[in-house]
Amino acid sequence: APAPGNRRAGPSGGGGRMLRGAPEGQATAVARPLSTASVLCHVEPVGRWFEAFIKRRNMHVSASFQELEDEKELSEESGDEELQLEEFPMLKTLDPKDWKNQDHYLVLGLGHMRYKASQKQIKAAHKAMVLKHHPDKRKAAGEHIGEGDNDYFTCITKAYEILSDPMKRRAFNSVDPTFDNTVPSKSEAKENFFEVFSPVFERNARWSNIKNVPKLGDADSSFEEVDAFYSFWYNFDSWREFSYLDEEEKEKAECRDERRWIEKQNRATRAQRKKEEMNRIRTLVDTAYSCDPRIKKFKEEEKAKKEAEKKAKVDAKRKEQEEKEKQRQAELEAARLAKEKEEEETRQQALLMKKEKDMQKKAIKKERQKLRTICKNWNYFSDNEAECVKMMEEVEKLCDRLELASLQCLNEALTSTTREEGKTAVVKQIEEVNEQMRKEREEADARLRQATKSSEKSTGGSGGSSKNWPEDDLQLLIKAVNLFPAGTNSRWEVIANYMNLHSTTGIKRTAKDVINKAKSLQKLDPHQKDDINKKAFDKFKKEHGVVPQAEIAAPSERFEGEYERTLSMFWGNACLGLCLPKILLYSSKIRVA
Repeated sequence: APAPGNRRAGPSGGGGRMLRGAPEGQATAVARPLSTASVLCHVEPVGRWFEAFIKRRNMHVSASFQELEDEKELSEESGDEELQLEEFPMLKTLDPKDWKNQDHYLVLGLGHMRYKASQKQIKAAHKAMVLKHHPDKRKAAGEHIGEGDNDYFTCITKAYEILSDPMKRRAFNSVDPTFDNTVPSKSEAKENFFEVFSPVFERNARWSNIKNVPKLGDADSSFEEVDAFYSFWYNFDSWREFSYLDEEEKEKAECRDERRWIEKQNRATRAQRKKEEMNRIRTLVDTAYSCDPRIKKFKEEEKAKKEAEKKAKVDAKRKEQEEKEKQRQAELEAARLAKEKEEEETRQQALLMKKEKDMQKKAIKKERQKLRTICKNWNYFSDNEAECVKMMEEVEKLCDRLELASLQCLNEALTSTTREEGKTAVVKQIEEVNEQMRKEREEADARLRQATKSSEKSTGGSGGSSKNWPEDDLQLLIKAVNLFPAGTNSRWEVIANYMNLHSTTGIKRTAKDVINKAKSLQKLDPHQKDDINKKAFDKFKKEHGVVPQAEIAAPSERFEGEYERTLSMFWGNACLGLCLPKILLYSSKIRVA
């Protein structure tokens, strides 16, 4: 073996370097003399020579590779002598065909070491088992040997095949039959939490991909240690997998499709078992977390700390609120006193006004009653019952319309005059009141006409035909609205055609004109409605020859605007579609009655 380090290359031949010979037909010549000095070449050891070099350097000795190999074999032999194997009593009864359900560690005599056994120890155990149970050796001893793979020695071979392969061994370790998968209950850890859960976490720590697994600790562990422990286990990274429990072996598949199907089934089964395993770990951590007395202590301390901070904030805020409340109460007290003073003044003023108003009511009531009494004593200035009833209505109108001063003046004039002079004074007052009412009605009509014109301009009526609506057309419109109620197909076109067919004015109406006029009629003032109804009633009497009879009414009854109220009530219903002739007929019956 070449030695490591720098190697000196000496001159070859006659003290010079070895030169390549010239090709055939050419001559070799030396252009300049060569140096006879040694040349240093750097040589690095590789392979087994490098291993020997490292060994020598570490041990500060010089040894050859063969010496290292001999030393390695001697160490293995010494390890084999030190390894203690446990004989499996049921070894000879194992069925080689049921190798998947056997405990491979027990078969090799490593049941006491199991997953902690190294590859060197597994190899030594297999070697010892082969020397003891090999079929040739047992056959030479006269023992009966099974044919082919039916001998129990096949189980030893299979166990070594599984445990010597790191991937297969890991799959078998994941389903170690001696591993305890149980999770302690809350009742078990109620009193002895650390004694119950410490061995469980240490037992499950073997599945972690991270080697430095934190310990559960004890009752005196700090918050950081406890938080690190549960953070690790809540994010536990497990290497445990369940490929050893695959029911189907893809090597037995007859074709590629069958092999793919088997792989798919095995992946689904492994994923389900992996999920169950992670749920088991999560249940273990949740149970421990809920039972851990340190967590309860930390929560109580945190709660007490928060309560103390909260209490300090509340106290500070309470003091601040008290100061603000005192200031606010002082301001409120001053405002209350000022408000009470103002309210008292207002109340006294209201009482005075109420007294004055009550006195005025009593006075006006007294004057009205006095006026009624005087007129009644003079038989309402007439011997005719009809004139008495009419005068009675006028007197009531005076009572409603006249102010206190006017009533007092009228009563004083009546008490100091005769019947005829009193009648003249009353009639004069009645004429003034009627004139005032007439002016009010005219002003209302003017306002209504102005509003109607503005409405017609806003609705954009078509030319003069939409503005010129005689009384006959208005009555015809009301009748058409009654004949064709809401829901009629193309109602307003039908109403327009009906009016164009029956109208005596010859003005052609469109559906838009009819709609605009109907909307304006709905906005009419009650006085204008009364005027339209009176005109319609007069026309009805003229056409049908109805002659009203004299009204016979008892002096004690009042008919204050009964005719006007009835017509006003039915006008609203007529705009909603009732027939005008029925209204006029009903009104005529009232008048006749």
